[in-house]
Amino acid sequence: MSISLSSLILLPIWINMSQIQQGGPDEKEKTTALKDLLSRIDLDELMKKDEPPLDFPDTLEGFEYAFNEKGQLRHIKTGEPFVFNYREDLHRWNQKRYEALGEIITKYVYDLLEKDCNLKKIFIPVDATESEPKSFIFMSEDALTNPQKLMVLIHGSGVVRAGQWARKLIINEDLDSGTQIPFIKRAMDEGYGVIVLNPNENCIEVEKPKTHVQSSSDSSDEPVEKRERKDKVSKETKKRRDFYEKYRNPQREKEMMQLYIRENGSPEEHTVYVWDHFIAKSAAENVFFVAHSYGGLAFVELMIQREADVKSKVTAVALTDSVHNVWHQEAGKTIREWMRENCCNWVSSSEPLDTSVESMLPDCPRVSAEL
Repeated sequence: MSISLSSLILLPIWINMSQIQQGGPDEKEKTTALKDLLSRIDLDELMKKDEPPLDFPDTLEGFEYAFNEKGQLRHIKTGEPFVFNYREDLHRWNQKRYEALGEIITKYVYDLLEKDCNLKKIFIPVDATESEPKSFIFMSEDALTNPQKLMVLIHGSGVVRAGQWARKLIINEDLDSGTQIPFIKRAMDEGYGVIVLNPNENCIEVEKPKTHVQSSSDSSDEPVEKRERKDKVSKETKKRRDFYEKYRNPQREKEMMQLYIRENGSPEEHTVYVWDHFIAKSAAENVFFVAHSYGGLAFVELMIQREADVKSKVTAVALTDSVHNVWHQEAGKTIREWMRENCCNWVSSSEPLDTSVESMLPDCPRVSAEL
């Protein structure tokens, strides 16, 4: 049986406690103090001591995985599907590995949108300066000029980005199940222009700058001896803190800060922005939306903010497991009436495909997606 380093660290404390609990009142006070100490130990942080470095490949080849001809992710040597528990009893490390692979897959899907679907990457805000944070969407060549019809795709919340429905499905099933590519290709084959939104790309992450703490001796009129004592205490405190931090966080993960993208700081903001700068200006007489999960909520918010424009341009909306709520979002009566006529929400159900599913909200029909 293997014993982790964190277990070895805690073992003497538990032994100490069992010995103390056999003593008198003084020992009980020590027991209380030890219990307090244990309550403040973060076991998740302790577990980091046992982790290998969080240093992962930045390519699929580095992970020794590739997508086969069926779009399935397979190990290039064994042909096996992706294995999450690569190292037993190291859930946090396995999760970080999974996330690193997910970021590679996001870039892989971006490449497919450009090379396989012939979409163009369009950076936003449209008037962004060279130095400010930017996001982007994808559009077909005729997205703004197609006079007849335009398809707009909005994914849900979480880690997914433009072109994806579900990262888990991409990794564990195949590209057709987890990406928007089949929708895009069929829409283009049937003569639609296409716009793919990117509502979760709301900010960029940069390393938080290190703050310089000015020494008390630099700005104090105190006597020299007092300043020296203070500096000595300060150095000792810093030494203890650095030792604890090295113990607490041995991987030394960088502290990051988020810089939000102007007018695209949330999925709702992003959807309204893309409507104003692209969809509303398109030549298409009929605009169709496909919105999954939180994408449905973003669409309803768009309706609330641009009701007349949406009604005049949008022909139909296909929702899939939408999480919108017309009451919480305070959608007016005219919006609810329009949704009943022009929207349909396909939801997870064991019923046959397109079977009506009861809804507690009087917004739009719900039918089975037959999962």
